This record gives sequence, C-alpha cells and structure tokens, in this order.
Amino acid sequence: MGLLTGKTALIFGVANDHSIAWGVAEALHREGARLAFSYAGEILQRRVLPLAAKLGSDFVEQCDVSSDAQLDTLFASAKQRLGTLDILVHSVAYAPRAELSGVYYATSRAGFQTALDISCYSFSAMVQRALPLFNPASCCLTMTYYGAEKVVPGYNVMGVAKAALEASVRYLAADLGPLGHRVNAISAGPIRTLAAAGIADFRKLQTAFSAAAPLRRNVSTADVGNAAVYLCSPLAAAVTGEVHYVDAGFNIIGVAAASE
Repeated sequence: MGLLTGKTALIFGVANDHSIAWGVAEALHREGARLAFSYAGEILQRRVLPLAAKLGSDFVEQCDVSSDAQLDTLFASAKQRLGTLDILVHSVAYAPRAELSGVYYATSRAGFQTALDISCYSFSAMVQRALPLFNPASCCLTMTYYGAEKVVPGYNVMGVAKAALEASVRYLAADLGPLGHRVNAISAGPIRTLAAAGIADFRKLQTAFSAAAPLRRNVSTADVGNAAVYLCSPLAAAVTGEVHYVDAGFNIIGVAAASE
C-alpha cells in the first residue's frame, strides 16, 4: 500500500520525460495513485502518450488552458471517465521568448497578458472546474520559482506571473479550506526542462545556483516528485496555502560565499 493508493490525480503540464510534471507523475504513481494527463498541443501528443502508457494511464487528452471551452471539455471528460478526483497538479507556465530577454520594462502588453493568463490564471480556472469532482480532503498543487520573490536575470515577466500564482495559492487555500481541500505550491530550483530553454543563460544560472545552495547541488524532477507526494498525501493534512521550497536550501542564502 502506497501513500496515495486509491487516489486519482489529474496532471497538467507533461511535455517529455524531463518535465517537472513527469517527475511528479512518477512519484505519485509509485505511491499508488491512478493518473490522468492533459498536454498542451498536438505536437506533444507523440511524447506524452507513451509516457502515460508506462504508468498505466489511458486518460491522455489535449487542452489549451487559455481556452475556457477546452477546459470545460476536458473536465467534462474527466467527470465521465474518472468520476472523481483527489489531486490536481498544475505544472503549466509560458511567456513568449521575446519577453524573457532584455529589460522587464520593455514587456509588451500582449506578452504580459499571455504570461499571466497561462502561468497564473489557468490554475484558478482548473480549480473552478475540478471542485465539483473533488472527493473529501482533496488537494491542488502548482509549481512556482524563486523568481517570484527575488529578481532572477532573464526571468522578467515570468517572475511577475509566478508572484501572482503564489498569491493565488493563498487565496485559493482560504476559499477551499472550509470545504476541506488544500492548495499548495512547490518552488523548485532551476531544472533543465523544455520551458527553461527559453531563459537566457540558463546553464550559467544552474551553475551559480549549485555553487551557492547549502547542499551544493542542483535539484532534480525526482526531488520535486517526492515533495509532491508529501504535499498530496495525508502526511500534509494540516498544510495549506504554502510555498514549499525544493531548492537545496538556496532560498535561505542572503549573500553567496566567495569562491576559493
């Protein structure tokens, strides 16, 4: 018996086997959860279908999270095919590549709206539709990053979007708490994913991160997955509205030690 045996999880955001969402999926599966997946576009279908099959999932449906109509269709399908849900995982973020270079004040209105819509509002939109399907004591989980709190070069409008997402976590937790459900976020260190490819000098960012973090290493999708198991399990039954760091301790450092 795993920590999540008998639970059903709907996961948004798997793009390939390097995705944070995939690390979460593998960990939830290991602990006994039944998994369902939604992916962003047709180009990802050939990657996501075989991954889902590896974990015994036959619910793999496309959904553009910026479309209310597609979200409605996806959750109607989830109701019909899955019945109920216990876990909702939101691992979705996007900003046009042009907005992730140069200065933040040059962010375009369209780029700002896109980043906030897909990276932040989509979580609330999912929760709206998942709520009627939730079993008692269900949980929602999203992924954020330290760039929501402090300036990270090249993160730009995504930092603003993640700050809004973290605020959403708190407001959603306050709304859903009286209903018995929990809402949390994981703030992971920089991980080389498809989404990270859009951030300028990402390799340099990882190198600087591992040199400054107390554990002197980068983190993996497996590290995030293990934390997700905790937050989605009864072990975290009294934890809600929190941003849980999985960053080898980087967030506690004020000034990085000078290299020898």
